[in-house]
Amino acid sequence: MKKSFLLLLGFFACMLTACSPSPSDIPSPMPEASESSEQVSPLAGVKDEEPSSGSSIVYFTKDISPEGLVHLYEQLNWTPSGKTAVKISTGEPPASNYLRPELIGNLVRKVNGTITECNTAYGGSRSSSSMHHQVAEDHGFTAIAEFDLLDEEGETRWPVRNGTRLDHAILGSHAENYTDWIILSHFKGHAMAGFGGAVKNVGIGMSSSSGKVYVHSAGTRTSGSISHSDQDAWLEAMAEMVSAVRDHVGEDHIIYINVMNRLSIDCDCDGHPKEPDIHDIGILASMDPIALDQACVDLVFQAEGNQALVKRIESLHGIHTLEHGEKIGLGNRSYELVTVE
Repeated sequence: MKKSFLLLLGFFACMLTACSPSPSDIPSPMPEASESSEQVSPLAGVKDEEPSSGSSIVYFTKDISPEGLVHLYEQLNWTPSGKTAVKISTGEPPASNYLRPELIGNLVRKVNGTITECNTAYGGSRSSSSMHHQVAEDHGFTAIAEFDLLDEEGETRWPVRNGTRLDHAILGSHAENYTDWIILSHFKGHAMAGFGGAVKNVGIGMSSSSGKVYVHSAGTRTSGSISHSDQDAWLEAMAEMVSAVRDHVGEDHIIYINVMNRLSIDCDCDGHPKEPDIHDIGILASMDPIALDQACVDLVFQAEGNQALVKRIESLHGIHTLEHGEKIGLGNRSYELVTVE
């Protein structure tokens, strides 16, 4: 085990040196993980102590199973106080890597949760409520819980208190019906954000269709294309939208779980994603979305076969979402990783 761990560290160092974005990509250097995170390798065993000042706890298990997911959730010592939404991505047909109902069903039932989503702003099979309901049924989600399209009956606006890009977030109106939230995300690459995890599952995933345009345009419009001209600006807007949700529902009423399996460079909004080059890694959970996504990024940078995903994250300056999120007080990029056996 010690020899394998040393080889893995060596490979990680090599990848950080060798990988660089192509000239056609957006230039944006990414800091090395060791400069931003106080972390413990998942190979190092269980840590029991409280996080140091300025750090957040992130729990980790290699057990990607229904039982492993529930056990990791229980480490957060969090109990919902009322009606609970489990925010997922239903996945674009026909072959995206969305989290399967067989994996998440036990957790959803444990909290008596309602699976929630919003319609897309880019067309596809989930751009209208009728089609999206059919996708949710076809993908098996309606068999394990109630399913609620948050923006099926309109929108609501929640204030952004400390933003530089947004002064409000635009969500589906049904978001007002829930007191507690589990942000259950499939961590993977993304063609516009570099990667998708907890922050994107809220910042884009809980935004209504017009709210998605609002975030992608960094607060400049609510209709039209989701294309953007300023990469950093829209990444900042995405983090600010998450801060609006956190502040509105209360930080004690929302938790975040990322599943690191099927680690394609493509998002679950892509119905034809590229096959992953990285083996499945595990499940991570935290009360802090910034620490959680940072830990997942760091694990990708340590993984064998990570070249394509690392390049995608770096070329799209994906880490800037977390930089800005930390700056506005959404969370800490510094974390301590607690391995749960």
